[in-house]
Amino acid sequence: MLKHLGFTSLALCLSMAAASPAWAVDAQPAQVDGLLTVKSAYSAPESLKRVEDALKAKGLTIFTVIDHQKAAQEQQLDMPAASVIVFGNPKLGTPMMVQAPTLAIDLPSKVLVWEDGKGNVFVSMNTASYMAKRHYLPESVTAPLAGLEKLVPAAVQ
Repeated sequence: MLKHLGFTSLALCLSMAAASPAWAVDAQPAQVDGLLTVKSAYSAPESLKRVEDALKAKGLTIFTVIDHQKAAQEQQLDMPAASVIVFGNPKLGTPMMVQAPTLAIDLPSKVLVWEDGKGNVFVSMNTASYMAKRHYLPESVTAPLAGLEKLVPAAVQ
């Protein structure tokens, strides 16, 4: 039985590796429904700074930046740059979460600045329409988030 379990686990791991998204190795990430991804014209550190500056200029609060690469390095693991900016405006987000409490799983908003294995840098974020669908809200409720879909890409292009 243990031998069978080991073989099953190996087969599962191999099938998951084979099913990895194309963007994990290719220069252009696959488009995923509800996820806006744009290629940056800048390095990962510069892209991160430019996005943070653009968000602050619009009066948004940066709550934290999660540096996944640094966390990996602390565990003696290697990975390309990947940082998540967690930001928002409680005055705008709170009424949305009151209307749909499950929205709190997606707010505050997040932007991922990441580098692929070839050194290309991308910026990804959830779209407002995705958030509306996910939480069964009319798009008018998540409309304040839609402006980010122009602001963030403009910061890195």
